[in-house]
Amino acid sequence: MREMESTKQYPVVQMMEGESQEDNMKITHEIEQKKKVAQMRVLVEKQDPISKEMDDMMIRRFLRARDLDIEKASTLFLKYLKWRQTFMPSGSISASEIPNELAQRKMFLQGHDKLGRPVSVVFGGRHIPNKNKGGLDEFKRFVVFTLEKIIAWMPRGQEKFVGIADCEGWGYSNCDIRAYVGALSILQDCYPERLGKLYLVHVPYLFMTAWKMIYPFIDNNTKKKIMFVENKKLKSTLLQDIDENQIPEIYGGKLPLVPIQDSL
Repeated sequence: MREMESTKQYPVVQMMEGESQEDNMKITHEIEQKKKVAQMRVLVEKQDPISKEMDDMMIRRFLRARDLDIEKASTLFLKYLKWRQTFMPSGSISASEIPNELAQRKMFLQGHDKLGRPVSVVFGGRHIPNKNKGGLDEFKRFVVFTLEKIIAWMPRGQEKFVGIADCEGWGYSNCDIRAYVGALSILQDCYPERLGKLYLVHVPYLFMTAWKMIYPFIDNNTKKKIMFVENKKLKSTLLQDIDENQIPEIYGGKLPLVPIQDSL
């Protein structure tokens, strides 16, 4: 068996007629990813049997989040599995566990962009720091509830979503650095490579003070997906990625907003 493994041959990628060098590189990269997914699966299944229940797409997302470094991706993945068992022992978060967060009516989900990615909208000016009723733990449950809803809204084969973070009306009373960092941690460490793009719109100058505090906690992969949009270019910017009939009405599109808890 060892001898067979050592002499195993992987397909050689050759340039075909009409195929560009870029296409050839993509094929080569895809083959490399498949090899690393298989290697990582062997590694994590030895350490946590629950890994056998996870599909290759999930393992690939963790690999991509760590630039295809198997060791780093495996560490992150195994940490995620333990977190999920502790944070969601029943396998999901119910609306009854986050009543105070849902009452703020700040998160919505409707439509898809041109790539089939679900479009979510969050209103930063509606977020009130939850210091007494549920606290930070309820907010984190709300973040997971939201992400699970978005994932359930994805068409087959789609892995990412688009977010619109609307900061209109945002002020000091809405500032909640611990919550923002907590949400980032969950998104980046537990749901890596799920975010496709994030538009920050109607951003007041005051928000940039909080942004400077949050920015160091954003990893490089996530930073590349964040775009600040000028008010006068809002609709035209959204139209580059989203058809008008899939853009929320408040941004000049056709779709009414749907509260996240009512999205399915």
